[in-house]
Amino acid sequence: MDTRINILLLCGGGGAEHDISLLSAQYFESCLASRADVNLIWLALDGKGQYHTKDGKKCELTNRREIRFDDETDAWRVDYVIPCIHGYPGETGDIQSYFNLINLPYFGCESEASSNCFNKITAKMWFTALGIPNTPYLFVNQVDDESIRRCEAAFDAWGSLFVKAASQGSSVGCFKVDKREEIAPILSKAFSYSPYVIVEKTIRARELEVAVYEYQGDVIATKPGEIICADNTFYTFEEKYAASSHATTQVEASNLSETQIEQIRDYAVRAFKGLKLRHLSRIDFFLSDEGEILLNEINTFPGLTKISMFPKMLAHHGEDFTEYLLNNIKAQLS
Repeated sequence: MDTRINILLLCGGGGAEHDISLLSAQYFESCLASRADVNLIWLALDGKGQYHTKDGKKCELTNRREIRFDDETDAWRVDYVIPCIHGYPGETGDIQSYFNLINLPYFGCESEASSNCFNKITAKMWFTALGIPNTPYLFVNQVDDESIRRCEAAFDAWGSLFVKAASQGSSVGCFKVDKREEIAPILSKAFSYSPYVIVEKTIRARELEVAVYEYQGDVIATKPGEIICADNTFYTFEEKYAASSHATTQVEASNLSETQIEQIRDYAVRAFKGLKLRHLSRIDFFLSDEGEILLNEINTFPGLTKISMFPKMLAHHGEDFTEYLLNNIKAQLS
């Protein structure tokens, strides 16, 4: 009898982060490919909802928890799935809802937690409810005179704004506003990415990231790492992944006091537990020039490329990623 676990590695999604998802999937594949206790099948999901293999063979994931192919290839039983999809439909909770419907176990945060974190407005309401400081903000649901007036008043009070599409990941649809006359056109641009927009006070701050994960029954928060951008810039999608990026990363941030480190880790664990996250998340903070620690955002399925912070911080904390991954999978299936 074959006792190996049949794991579906699902990537793509067809959105702005489709190609990054393929790179992250390579990391999972490299971790699992040589394991004798695992059978692995790799599928990509395109923007039309079609699944296909690496060689382009079309297939579908059925409610019987099987991969069925369009040709005569035998169906493939699925025991477990890793939805390595950044942005829609992975971090939005949509794909997890389908897995729940067909009772298919999966790695990562569940559907409601994913949805709550992906929407920046919902997430900030949760941060506040959990007593975790976060950036001052306005909620905007349309571009009209009243919305522009409110944003102009915020600009006058704060001096600079970030305008963000509420339901996008990886800094997609995120714009810095340093001139009052830019507010209306940038609001309109942000609404082209999302039906809701959040307007935040610009914080002059260090950008710190914490890997938070479950391992052997514990929730663990690493020491903060740091993203260091060029002066007066922010960590855009291009800065994260372009070869010409000037941003640098430190797997462990320097010049933090023990009090600051422990406060950040405490907030990270409180957010992970309070929002009912599962298995992994990357939780990002600002440390302002005034010494404020502010929770910025939560990535429920962080990037796992060769430059990504989550796997680096997990390894720096002393964990082997493959053992951590299989520990969670087998605990869920036992």
